[in-house]
Amino acid sequence: MDRTVEPPAPASGMSPALRRLVGVIMLGALAVQLDATMTNVAVHTLLREFDTTLPTVQWVGTGYLLAMTAVIPLTGWATDRFGTRALWTISLTGFLLGSLLSGLAWSAGSLITFRIVQGAGGGMLVPLAQTILARAAGPDRMGRVMAAIGVPAMLGPVLGPVLGGLIVDDLGWRWIFFVNLPVGLAGLLLARRAVPDDRPATAAPLDLTGLALLPPGCAAVVYGLAEAGRHGRFDAPAVLVAVGLGGLLLAGFAGHALRTRREPLIDLRLLADRTFAACAAVVFLSGVALFGAIILLPLYQQQVRGASALAAGLLLAPQGVGMALGLVAAGRLTDRIGPRPVVLVGLMVAAAGTLTYTQVAADTAQPLLAAALVISGVGMGATVVPVLAGPYRGLPASAIPRATSAIRIFQQLGGAFGGAVLAVVLQRQLAGQADAAGRAAAFGATFWWVLGFTLLAALPALLLPVTRAPRPGVGPA
Repeated sequence: MDRTVEPPAPASGMSPALRRLVGVIMLGALAVQLDATMTNVAVHTLLREFDTTLPTVQWVGTGYLLAMTAVIPLTGWATDRFGTRALWTISLTGFLLGSLLSGLAWSAGSLITFRIVQGAGGGMLVPLAQTILARAAGPDRMGRVMAAIGVPAMLGPVLGPVLGGLIVDDLGWRWIFFVNLPVGLAGLLLARRAVPDDRPATAAPLDLTGLALLPPGCAAVVYGLAEAGRHGRFDAPAVLVAVGLGGLLLAGFAGHALRTRREPLIDLRLLADRTFAACAAVVFLSGVALFGAIILLPLYQQQVRGASALAAGLLLAPQGVGMALGLVAAGRLTDRIGPRPVVLVGLMVAAAGTLTYTQVAADTAQPLLAAALVISGVGMGATVVPVLAGPYRGLPASAIPRATSAIRIFQQLGGAFGGAVLAVVLQRQLAGQADAAGRAAAFGATFWWVLGFTLLAALPALLLPVTRAPRPGVGPA
């Protein structure tokens, strides 16, 4: 029997059923986002545990990332085929199975294999979470529910290294994976009551040509960009081959998606809508700035100030506080005044915080750096909510799953591109810098790139609507 969410609450707040749904969805999404970064602090432990090489251990993170990237394009079709609650259950179960097996791994090879299982299960959870909440929220509360789903997406990269460091030091590396089990099981049990049991739509046949082109294309580009960051150059053979192959596959998919009469895996015609295209561009560019900065900040504390990995992670906490404040404020403002003014103000605030880091020195006061992190966090938090909510303006409920998959792909590619570009720039700036003052200057020069990408995102933001979303469009709340 179909379950429906209770009638809409007044525009001033969310109904109890919607609050429960948001809480349950965040459980699964946060676990996935945290696990993407927690393993970074366990690299040295895994090297010693499995007596292997660094390139091998790095595949523990790379395999997870590529598996997540590869399944994202399938989310829209799978949602129509299985329904949101069934797909949520399948995906979260796959993630938990991968977590359990990863915690039981006996070798580097087995751990990499189980991380791929974990990433394949978890890859659909974040776009699926956005789909479920977008359908349930209605236009009057879209900003507030997207603020909620923005919490895992933005705080995961900040809090993951901190929690990972604490777990590895106190409990051991296996608990990075075992800790997901109680959280995920609680999410599974609660989902039976909170997530609407919608009947699957009449799904179009799976786009097999798109399946052969888009997922491997995305995975190849992300892998190539990760290799560029690792090698510190874009002309390494592995980078050129992976990015070139990925680019050809993506170009082939674009041609196919625009010509086919059947429903493609991702409907690129959505980009003809000005609001959708503007949101996609802002998502990509803000992803470059946000995830690139998240790589630079702990490295500055470690390489210039001599902080430990755990201390460097803890020093990122002010950014998490700022993001939380920005998410809450932007959620309400987006519902009231529309996305354009919120995004533009958010980007300018983020730029103001980043400007401090362009002037960083070896002895810059930590309270000043913490204040700058709060400011930039507020700005980025305020930016992400409108561009996650904006793509759904005026879309019918049936179009939401594929729109969500498309936006998530842009977000993933933006983060990978940002990490690669800034890693390459930083490595070149650090060349020949032997003392702390020189290394600090190298980081300051690299942060100008973060500032540039932040300001560049303001250009597509000017195309966003200046008014709140129209009431008709998205399904009932």
